[in-house]
Amino acid sequence: MKSKSKVKLEDFFRDKRGIIYNLINLNFGSCLFIKSKNKTIRANHYHKKDWHYCYILKGKVHYYSRKVGSNSKPRKEIFKKGDLFFTPSMVEHAMYFPINTEFIALAKLTRKSKNYEKDTVRINLI
Repeated sequence: MKSKSKVKLEDFFRDKRGIIYNLINLNFGSCLFIKSKNKTIRANHYHKKDWHYCYILKGKVHYYSRKVGSNSKPRKEIFKKGDLFFTPSMVEHAMYFPINTEFIALAKLTRKSKNYEKDTVRINLI
């Protein structure tokens, strides 16, 4: 099954010092470093206007998603170290971490608590 959320990393610069990957070339409001313990769940919500990219530094995530209002079973995708994936606004999503995982989340809007809570709708996807 082809990934619907995975973003292909193509734009890179390589020289004798190593590689620079351009994860995203967009304006964004926040950059978060997140550590998740094994057998935990994050998200279980959707954003009205916000979107985010997640880049896995180490570990693994089982990512579940579906459009807001859908009654269909959520789509499950598995991402690992080096994967980048995107969650648009108005998409219900949840993340399960089968092992300790670290990732960076780059989001459109600021993640200051008041703004974040105004844009976030909690659900029970998984």
